[in-house]
Amino acid sequence: MMDQQEEGGGGGGGITIGEALEATALAVGQKPVEWSDAAAIQAAEVRATGRMNITPGGVAATAQSAATLNARIARDEDKTKLADILKDARSKLPADRPATRRDAEGVAGAEMRNDPLLTTHPTGVAASVAAAARLNQSHRKLP
Repeated sequence: MMDQQEEGGGGGGGITIGEALEATALAVGQKPVEWSDAAAIQAAEVRATGRMNITPGGVAATAQSAATLNARIARDEDKTKLADILKDARSKLPADRPATRRDAEGVAGAEMRNDPLLTTHPTGVAASVAAAARLNQSHRKLP
């Protein structure tokens, strides 16, 4: 059983899911938004907000629209990029909280299930949330 801090409860702050999404924009911002990205962003938004549905006009809804449009566009230069969706993710989320290992697992699962090769992007959404969760977990172990 996980302790309260691992579940995202308890104080102490840490790197939030919104900050991890913004880090993705910095790491792979010029990557066109794909279905796997949209699914990972949706999982991240649901975990950050604690709501089961996505916010209309929010990060996940915008990512889903972008993935749908990008699937119809041939040239990568013309597609919506992750940076377009995630650059101000924290301000677009109605709520946010520190990333946990469970969050990272949920986001990675969503990204993999929606990728044709059943993988995650090495510096994508799942990787950023996982890095935030690892940093948060290691920070909690310090005195």
